[in-house]
Amino acid sequence: MDQTANYLSYESTGYFSRIVSDYLSQSPLLKPFYQHTPDLEGIKASINTRQVFPNNRTLLVDVLTQQYVNMELSEKLKNNLSLLAHKNTFTITTAHQPNIFTGPLYFIYKILHAVKLAEELAAEMPQYKFVPVYYMGSEDADLDELGYVNVGGQKLVWETKQTGAVGRMKVDKGLLKLIEAIYGQAGVLPFGNEWTDLLKRCYREGTTIQQATLELVNALFGEYGLVVLEPDNAKLKSVFHQVIEKELTEGFSHKAVAGTIEQLAKNYKVQAGGRDLNLFYLIDDKRERIELQDSKYEVRTLGLTFTQEEILQELKDHPERFSANVILRGAFQETVLPNIAFIGGGGELAYWMELKNVFEAVQIPYPVLLLRNSFLVRTGEQADKWQKLGFTDADLFKEELSLINTLVKRESDHQLSLARELQEAHAYYAHLRSVTDAVDKTLSEHLLSLEKKAIKRLTELEKKLLRAERLKYEVQQKQISKIKQDLFANKSLQERSDNLSLYYAANGKGWIQMILDVSTGFNQGFGVVTV
Repeated sequence: MDQTANYLSYESTGYFSRIVSDYLSQSPLLKPFYQHTPDLEGIKASINTRQVFPNNRTLLVDVLTQQYVNMELSEKLKNNLSLLAHKNTFTITTAHQPNIFTGPLYFIYKILHAVKLAEELAAEMPQYKFVPVYYMGSEDADLDELGYVNVGGQKLVWETKQTGAVGRMKVDKGLLKLIEAIYGQAGVLPFGNEWTDLLKRCYREGTTIQQATLELVNALFGEYGLVVLEPDNAKLKSVFHQVIEKELTEGFSHKAVAGTIEQLAKNYKVQAGGRDLNLFYLIDDKRERIELQDSKYEVRTLGLTFTQEEILQELKDHPERFSANVILRGAFQETVLPNIAFIGGGGELAYWMELKNVFEAVQIPYPVLLLRNSFLVRTGEQADKWQKLGFTDADLFKEELSLINTLVKRESDHQLSLARELQEAHAYYAHLRSVTDAVDKTLSEHLLSLEKKAIKRLTELEKKLLRAERLKYEVQQKQISKIKQDLFANKSLQERSDNLSLYYAANGKGWIQMILDVSTGFNQGFGVVTV
């Protein structure tokens, strides 16, 4: 599949926060909040700190081997699983919840970014091995966020009465109906049957969402050697036992982030505040907060109460029942994986910057933080039409009305701007002020009121001139509107709304390879991809 990619700065798109721009430009304001720079030197420094941390690689490989039992594995994945046992192997990790059918496109972009960075580092530093990992946030309980997909402009919502961790939920008839709805749109496309057959093969009635997600992600990315890790596992959580115990007895994470949040909030929006105890109690179909009240540990919604001795015994007997929230989740991830770099979106990077002191408090290595790759994918026909309208790739991210006005002002033979007249009006009232001030300075407020009214009417007249002229450019307006709607459904970035379904149905796995081809390990900017 032929494609070209043009990279724009994230700031120029207007869709990313200031903290993202400042991080990419290495602003001094943010340097206290992370450990390593997002470049090759930062990777090397991260390797040095990781090498002295005692990862239980044997346990990790055992858990992964059991997780993949009875599944078809590519040779590259088999090799990567065996490599994880060796001390010179490190992981490149991205994390995401198990959205049904992979959710929005950036789920795909994050994973391919990890694959690409692992490939680039392997070529740069052959003395080490690098394994891309997708860490599944299967304990997330927010079904409103994870239980829908947008396909062809249609929002398909999973209607189910199941509760608790989404990864533990099971495929039911309501979810299978969504696959039929996807087939209704994708079935007429060249690879539509292949895609829906794959979904049916992975999402079998009675299968857990985390298992279905594992199988689907493996089918899509296993050939690239991607390792999927399901962290909802008693053996993995036993490795995190000391940190959970420290949280239960000291509430250390809240204290660790409190000062950081206070400092970070002086310049940026704070992502996650955390709680006195940043742990959930996870059992069957329930995931509920653990709260400390009068020396008792309570899970109120389940009617459970523990003394300190009892809850520590519960931790010893059932580590799988303790689930980290956003403040401790990263520390768990970095405990079980020999990880050196974490790839996340702008929001993820923002909350990770709150966590440096949490890692230091439990002496867990803090990884390099990398902003995930972002793409806008369009057809060659769309690109040609946009160019003929006289716009650049950067203009794609501007408001539709602004684009139409720009085109009209550029193409029209008439004067549509009253900037000169407005300037003359200001000069006129400045002259009047000198006249009235000489007679009676109390008239200045009256004169100011007259000036404001006059300027307002001139500004309104300018808008009316532009509006009247726009009517002559109806064809161009429709073209702009069509392209904007196709690429920014509901004024949202394509990668935050569209699902993979129709892209795969139209192009097969070649579309995934195409995205990998234009991906870069060390982010170059927001990619506008023309296929």
